[in-house]
Amino acid sequence: MNKLPGKTVERLSEYRRTLLECLNEKKYFIFSHELALRLHITAVQVRRDLMLIGYSSVHRRGYDVKVLIDTIGEIIDSAEGINVAIIGMGNLGRAVAGYFKGKRSKLNLVASFDNDPQKVNKVISGVKCYPHEEMEQMINELNIRIAILTVPADNARDIAEEAVRFGIKGILNYTTVPLNVPSGVYLEEYDMITSIEKVAYFVKENR
Repeated sequence: MNKLPGKTVERLSEYRRTLLECLNEKKYFIFSHELALRLHITAVQVRRDLMLIGYSSVHRRGYDVKVLIDTIGEIIDSAEGINVAIIGMGNLGRAVAGYFKGKRSKLNLVASFDNDPQKVNKVISGVKCYPHEEMEQMINELNIRIAILTVPADNARDIAEEAVRFGIKGILNYTTVPLNVPSGVYLEEYDMITSIEKVAYFVKENR
């Protein structure tokens, strides 16, 4: 299979989350238009995405929810799992850790890093916090490949460069500073201000 577009991977993750909710509701089959309605997209988009991953088996009752969850997992999950660390355990870092831990069996939050003496060598939000100076050692020892960056903006670029040098292959950047990373490192940037401004624009337009 060719590498999937980023937006398709995002939607596959959203499909799986929605399908897991369906299982909790004891709903075992779902049609494309039902899945689309829950995610505010079109049924055509759902069918196109599922065709991209080679899923076309549709019963008269719709897609088999359990089978589709497994199929999506085979596509977007790593078979052996991937270890993740949070760099920066301020309020945002702790919130991300609390939300993230245990959500996906193939993504393991195994460490966090900070330079605050009040935080290091403690378990915070269910994950051990290591001192910043141990980052290289622990990234290698724990085979960490993804870093979630929640550090102050002034430090973001330097920390990201360090993380990549130490072996990080993917970064989720929650800071307000845009980053540049080498080819071979995947970067996803989430700017909360931009997202809020987008919501505010459409609220303004709908008044």
